[in-house]
Amino acid sequence: MAAGKEIRTKIGSIKNTQKITSAMEMVSASKMRKAQDRMQATKPYTEKVRLVIGHIANSDTDYDYTHPYMEEREIKNVGYIVVSTDRGLCGGLNANMFKAVLKSISDWKGQAVGVEVCTIGNKGAGFIRKIGLKIAAATSSLGDKPEVKDVIGSVQVMLQKYNKGEIDRLYVVYNEFINTMTQTPVVEQMLPLVAAEDDTAKRDIWEYIYEPTAKSLLDGLFSRYVESLVYQAVVENLACEQAARMLAMKNATDNAGTLMDELKLEYNKARQASITQELSEIVSGAMAV
Repeated sequence: MAAGKEIRTKIGSIKNTQKITSAMEMVSASKMRKAQDRMQATKPYTEKVRLVIGHIANSDTDYDYTHPYMEEREIKNVGYIVVSTDRGLCGGLNANMFKAVLKSISDWKGQAVGVEVCTIGNKGAGFIRKIGLKIAAATSSLGDKPEVKDVIGSVQVMLQKYNKGEIDRLYVVYNEFINTMTQTPVVEQMLPLVAAEDDTAKRDIWEYIYEPTAKSLLDGLFSRYVESLVYQAVVENLACEQAARMLAMKNATDNAGTLMDELKLEYNKARQASITQELSEIVSGAMAV
C-alpha cells in the first residue's frame, strides 16, 4: 500500500511542523506580554514630550529665536525612518506597513520630490533595496529588549541631513499596537514640528521661560524628542511583531490540524480500498478453485 505509506509520511511531517508552530505561538505570547509592558512603560514619557513639543510649536513667545525644526520649508526632499522587524513569520505585519510607506513615497515622487530612507530592522532594509532606493542609514538586530542608544546613530544621520537642508521633512513609519488582533501602519510626520491643537483657554499654562537660552535648550529638547519618538516606534513595533507572530503561529497550528484530519480521512479511504481489493482477490481465487 504505497499510497498509504506516503500519506502516513505526510501526516508525520505535518505533525512535527505543528509542534514547532505551537511552541512558537507560546513563546510569542510570552514575549508579547513583556513587549506590551515595555511599551506601556515608555509611552507616558513619549506622549508628554510630544505634548510639550506641540505646545512650543503653537505658543506665542517673545523670543526672536525660531528653531529650524519649527520652520516650514519648500519641500525638495523628504526623509523616512522605516521601523520593521528583523525576522519574518509574523503574517502581513511588514507587508501592510510597506504598502503604507510605498504609497507615501509614490505620492512625493509624483511631485518630483526626492526621498531619503533610514531603516531599522532587516525586513525594511530588504524592502527598500528591492524597490531601488538608497539607504542612508540602517540598524538591525535590536533583539527583544531594544534600548534608546541602539537607535540614536541612525536617527542622528537623518537629523544631520535635515540640519544641512538635504531633507525638508522627516517621517517615521511603524506599526501601531491597537490590540492583540489589530496592528495599524502609521506614517507620522516628525519634522518640522506639527503644532498641537490650539487651546486658547489653557495657553497661559504652557507659556515657557527658557534658561539659559531658547536655542541651547530647544536644540537638546528637539533631538531628545525625535529620538524618543523613534524609540517608542521601535518598542511599539516589537509588541506588534509578537502579537502578529502569535496569531500567525496559531493559524498555522490550526491549519496543520485541519490538514492532518483531511489526510487521515484520505488514508482511511485508501486503506479501506486496499482491504476491499484484497478481499475481492481472495474471493475470486476461491471461486476459481
